Amino acid sequence: MSEDKKESLNFIEQIVEEDIKNGKHNGRVLTRFPPEPNGYLHIGHCKAISISFGIAQKYNGATNLRFDDTNPTTEDTEYVESIKKDIQWLGYQWQGEPLYASDYFGKLYGFAVKLIEKGLAYVDDSTPEEIAAMKGTPSIPGTNSTYKSRSVAENLQLFEDMKNGVYADGSKVLRANVDMTSPNMLMRDPIIYRIKKESHHRTGDTWCIYPMYDFAHGQSDSIEEITHSLCSLEFIHHRPLYEWFIDKLEIFPSKQYEFARMNVEYMITSKRKLLKLVQDKYVTGWDDPRMPTVSGMRRKGYPPMAIRNFCDKAGVAKRENTIEISLLESCVREELNKTALRTMVVLDPVKVVITNYPEGQSEKLQAENNPEDATAGHREITFGREIYIEREDFMENAPPKYFRMTPGSDVRLKHAYILHCTGVDKDENGEVSTIYATYYSNSRSGEDVSGIKPKGTLHWVSATESKPCEVRMYDRLFTVADPTGDDDVDFLTYYNQNSLTVIPTALMESNQDTPKVGIQYQFLRHGYFCVDVDSNEDKPIFNLTVGLKDSFAKEMKK
Repeated sequence: MSEDKKESLNFIEQIVEEDIKNGKHNGRVLTRFPPEPNGYLHIGHCKAISISFGIAQKYNGATNLRFDDTNPTTEDTEYVESIKKDIQWLGYQWQGEPLYASDYFGKLYGFAVKLIEKGLAYVDDSTPEEIAAMKGTPSIPGTNSTYKSRSVAENLQLFEDMKNGVYADGSKVLRANVDMTSPNMLMRDPIIYRIKKESHHRTGDTWCIYPMYDFAHGQSDSIEEITHSLCSLEFIHHRPLYEWFIDKLEIFPSKQYEFARMNVEYMITSKRKLLKLVQDKYVTGWDDPRMPTVSGMRRKGYPPMAIRNFCDKAGVAKRENTIEISLLESCVREELNKTALRTMVVLDPVKVVITNYPEGQSEKLQAENNPEDATAGHREITFGREIYIEREDFMENAPPKYFRMTPGSDVRLKHAYILHCTGVDKDENGEVSTIYATYYSNSRSGEDVSGIKPKGTLHWVSATESKPCEVRMYDRLFTVADPTGDDDVDFLTYYNQNSLTVIPTALMESNQDTPKVGIQYQFLRHGYFCVDVDSNEDKPIFNLTVGLKDSFAKEMKK
């Protein structure tokens, strides 16, 4: 391999290429993605997915999807199904059928028995508090349990009785017999089995003891003969234990490698905190478009390829870092600019009457669906005597260099004509109720011979043929980039009270097919929007995916 090529590879790719070169595992590459089905996937998981699946794809390997379902208290089939859906939506496919740690409960029990037989595990009757005290501190060695000296025969009988439901929850655990003086706290005789008399989402009441994650994880990798076990940096201190179990059990030597997890500004990835947002109604659910979950980002309108491109651009690092959310949003804009249909939507309508346009007359104008896509074609929009524009696009007493609509000035309507504003009507509260204008009949877009050069262009909709719609304007869920950065401050302190604004009275072009759920549009001058699942034929609902440019940072500084 040339030095230039080697430099272009991330550190995991360098490891894999070196293994292939040396014939390790006969050049085979098999990775796995092992989520615990106790919540929905989030932006951090996208990074892990892109690495595990991406590495396998690059080297003609495969990836197992394995659910690490070792805790019946928190796991649910709902999460299993959502995870499968999210992975496939991102464009990845696992090898064969999904796998489960629970598939291996029998083998894992056998591994535990083998450790007992080798004097490398023992049953401990101590309370959780007593075990925690035995652990010591990073600077003070732990102390041995009084049960550490139990005989192999006694431990085998006790462990079998645990399996058979003889003992109550929490009354006994099985601990690995490692080293209570180890500088690595995780190596101080960790618990590897506990009693939990709860039904499991797959095995029902077959088992009343369940393996701990650290015990099940490496052995499951080994059972599947995973060649490269890729995980986030938080598991680096677990690696010695991972390797200890594999070594002592003398099983297939899967190897763990760690990369920096995905941290993104204004997003949190703690399942516990995300669950709190859902349970306490700060959001409407796991798929709320403000959530950093894959289902939330999908509902918000993020294209899967934009998320994948973001993960690629963020890179694979060995050190923790925080990625600017502007990079993610830039990837979303870049993708949507190529694919989103253009349309005009007025969020806060005010009527404009074009006094010199014949009453009862209308005409069809041509508008391109996507200037970035020559195959997207054109649509027809209706123009007539009465239209709506944005209220903020009119100012009665405008300052110099105001390039929107104001009395005495000219402004162009997108895809239509140039208007000259002549005056306004106001209601009893002094609010503008109607704007009056004339049009230049020789200024039609694409055929303009008027010679007039207005400096502003406005979007608009027909007053007679526009369609009502609801628009949900989403902002970032938190007001600071790192809402969990201060342990002394509740992250909810930074909840953005203005993260959702609902506009129920917007108007959109009607000369299009009924918007279908998931279809993405660029609302001219507003941003990119996605049709929401709450939509119906009478009134479509749109979610703001991302603005045309980043205005959030500026708003926060005001």
